[in-house]
Amino acid sequence: MLSRLTRLQAITVCAVPVVALLATAAFAPLPFSVAQPGMTANVLGENKGDPVITISGAPTRTTNGQLRMTTIEATGPDASVSLGDVIDGWFRTDRAVMPRDSVYPSGNSVKEIEQHNADEMKKSQDTATEAALSYLREKNDVKVTLKLADVGGPSAGLLFTLGIIDKLDGDGSGGDLTGGRTVAGTGTIDADGKVGAVGGVALKTQAARRDGATVFLVPKAECSDAKSELPKGLRLVPVTTLKGAVDALVSLEKGKGSVPSC
Repeated sequence: MLSRLTRLQAITVCAVPVVALLATAAFAPLPFSVAQPGMTANVLGENKGDPVITISGAPTRTTNGQLRMTTIEATGPDASVSLGDVIDGWFRTDRAVMPRDSVYPSGNSVKEIEQHNADEMKKSQDTATEAALSYLREKNDVKVTLKLADVGGPSAGLLFTLGIIDKLDGDGSGGDLTGGRTVAGTGTIDADGKVGAVGGVALKTQAARRDGATVFLVPKAECSDAKSELPKGLRLVPVTTLKGAVDALVSLEKGKGSVPSC
């Protein structure tokens, strides 16, 4: 006949598998990615020696100020993220822990994901050109080439569009759309000029401020996320449309009219 375990023995026996489980979790790879503020690039200037925006078929302006698209850097789809990495990320304001599927929603291999991101960037560039030329009512013989190395996805759409507008028309009355400021932002764009949410804005605001931005254009739906870790000295301007973004920048430049805030 088996003897009854004492309370201490029972706790000890139960603790063994729990400790083993925690030890396994601490070292086992988890389905998360850890992200941090990434690079920014001035779409009015050059990136790795090449102009980001090249326009032919219409006269262009010499611009002042900067329009900086922003990114996040996340651990790769094949990277091993441990429980320790996740816990560390939760307690840091310059890190974010995200489900891997939300960062890399397409495909499993690095090659598939890179191809997907490249395709999304190309679509974003084409749509940005269409939206900008439609906004300016430019003729179809205007050709725009966009080039930005080592960046994928659609989140630079709004900044590409604003960059094209600034190079062709500025604020519409001879001034710069930026007002000489360093303006950063994020957001997708569709052909009708609607701005869409992108994610990771709390990290992107940090990247923007680090690289000198004082104004950040954010999709209105992501205002609360953008405010959560907002760096000092960075002004949030929520936008829902291309026209709204242009109007806000012109109001900032001229010091007239209302500028929305989060």
